[in-house]
Amino acid sequence: MNRLFALAFAALSATATAAIAEEPVTYAFDGSFDDATFALENAIIGQGLVIDFTSHVGEMLNRTGADVGSAETIFDQAEIYLFCSAVTSREVMEADPMNIQHCPYGIFVTEAQGEVMIGHRAYPDDTMSPVRSLLTGIVEEAGGTR
Repeated sequence: MNRLFALAFAALSATATAAIAEEPVTYAFDGSFDDATFALENAIIGQGLVIDFTSHVGEMLNRTGADVGSAETIFDQAEIYLFCSAVTSREVMEADPMNIQHCPYGIFVTEAQGEVMIGHRAYPDDTMSPVRSLLTGIVEEAGGTR
């Protein structure tokens, strides 16, 4: 029984590590951080979607660095825009109800060392391809280029 548990745990750990190791899908943005966030907000709204929350990750990291013993600046600026699509969410959750774990969807904008980037999480499962298409369309409309 312990051997079976050990094998199951090893398989689960490998799967979790693989999921965590997914590289995000990133696009260069030719312009300022403010231009990128403005373009992204307009692209999301232009799809008829509502931005539920904007996470000011860069501000938080810069504000708390000294508190956690770090002097490293990770991003000059970084924000994550969270939103959902009723149409796309229904489609992917009808295909697999556990796709609920991916909602809401997020697109981030970062600026580091003078480079602005827009990106989103990579979704490896075929049932999430409608979300990949939605996010790719939004980022490309905002001016992100590969």
